[in-house]
Amino acid sequence: MASNAPVGKPTDMSSPRLPKVAGIDSTVPAPPHTVTPLPGVPSAASPSDATLPPGVLIQDRLASWVSDLTTLHELTERLIKTDSLDGALREMLGAGAALVGARRGMAVLEPADGLGPTSTIGLGLAHADLGTIETVPRGSGSYGRLLDGLPEADLPGAGLPDADPPGASLPNAGPPGAGLPGNSPTPPRRPARVPEPIAIRDVRTEEGLDPRHREVAARLGYAASYALPLATEEAGRLGAAVWLYDEPAEPDERRRHLIGLYGRFATEHLARLLQVERARARVATVAEELLPSRLPRVPGVRLAVRHLTGPQGGGDWYDALPLPEGALGLAVGSVYGTGPSALAAMGRLRASLRAYAVMEGEDPVAVLSDLELLLRLTEPARSATALFAYAEPAQRRIVLAGAGHAPPLVVGDHRTEFVETSLSAPLGMLTCWEAPSVELSPAPGETVLLYTDGLLRRTGDATDRAFARLHAAAASVPRADRSDPGAVADHVLRTLLPGGLDPAVEGEDVVLLAARFE
Repeated sequence: MASNAPVGKPTDMSSPRLPKVAGIDSTVPAPPHTVTPLPGVPSAASPSDATLPPGVLIQDRLASWVSDLTTLHELTERLIKTDSLDGALREMLGAGAALVGARRGMAVLEPADGLGPTSTIGLGLAHADLGTIETVPRGSGSYGRLLDGLPEADLPGAGLPDADPPGASLPNAGPPGAGLPGNSPTPPRRPARVPEPIAIRDVRTEEGLDPRHREVAARLGYAASYALPLATEEAGRLGAAVWLYDEPAEPDERRRHLIGLYGRFATEHLARLLQVERARARVATVAEELLPSRLPRVPGVRLAVRHLTGPQGGGDWYDALPLPEGALGLAVGSVYGTGPSALAAMGRLRASLRAYAVMEGEDPVAVLSDLELLLRLTEPARSATALFAYAEPAQRRIVLAGAGHAPPLVVGDHRTEFVETSLSAPLGMLTCWEAPSVELSPAPGETVLLYTDGLLRRTGDATDRAFARLHAAAASVPRADRSDPGAVADHVLRTLLPGGLDPAVEGEDVVLLAARFE
């Protein structure tokens, strides 16, 4: 079978750079892999070595073991530095290719519990190639056999001991009746069964393969594969990895042993990252549930918001609530701290501000004073920043007050400027908080941006420089986009933050609330 890459495949995808590690030559020689030792590593003694002194044989074996240990140490050191699922999969796939002597491959993350997340990563394969491989029926494909190889009863915590034959006695079974419902303890659960790797030495001659498998192999130019389960007894099945050979081949026993050890470590690392990713998703879900499900529609003003919860779950929040006589209350704030505690405090603070806004929203100073008093009495060890604005869209009038919060930014055709607010301490920092309110009148078509400090801190610049960059980003909004508050917010984020609000980018919570006055 031809070993050339398929026509149209990008050069960088068809010629991956494999990692260089001790004892493993990343430029893998041509097959057969079953007889070629790892380059640079002494091989086990051959039959002709029988005449060598025993000390020489022992030294050769020790050198081989030391080289293998060094190889695994370097590979696992690199793997443990990855902090995302996709990054760990890519590192594992490249290291595994060097260990088994392949040039291409793919890794599939598909947890057996079905809770996700799922992912497919390729090495030396274009995105279209991955889609083509996934058209192979799973009962025929090597990685598909691994993914479907664990029955539901073999998932962690789901299996029960195999049934005993009738009349069999159980040790420590207890007195008669102990096996009745409500009397017996929960049967012990058996660990998940880990499937064996699957090697297909020659796709053309392997028995039991689906014709589609051979067709895909011919199209992509691979002749053999080696698939490894990403599974352990403790973590269960997380997915599978498969490496592809250009010619008929399979890894020898030594390579199988090394990739098996590395694969078990990689699976445990992936399991830890999976737990972290799921925890982050749960935190983000809780944070979103504590915020408005939708923005209100009030005549004379259009609203848009962009919000991202950081990986540890911060306390940034926003609110927009319609008030009597066509007024509108706008609020942004940030509770110091991260994690579930900060999220809970954020929910309590937002709910309290809504109540105070309904009762005395036309006086933002009174609203924040009441909020500060509540925070000081109920949570004296916590502090927060907040900004509340009472808007009358029909009159294009805004009265606002802030407590240690960044000033709003007005964006229009004829001006881009920060609102001059007086310096004030955050809530909970002083015995009695108070600061004067500020009144402004947005011109028709102008947009007022309210934001949290996380937007500035994500830039990585000093405070003055971050404010300057925010001002420049707002001033550069194209005239065609200024009629849409969402487009204004998106432009500011794209200009200010290279990664935008990509959840994969680590950083602070961010809230950007845009209100465009007609």
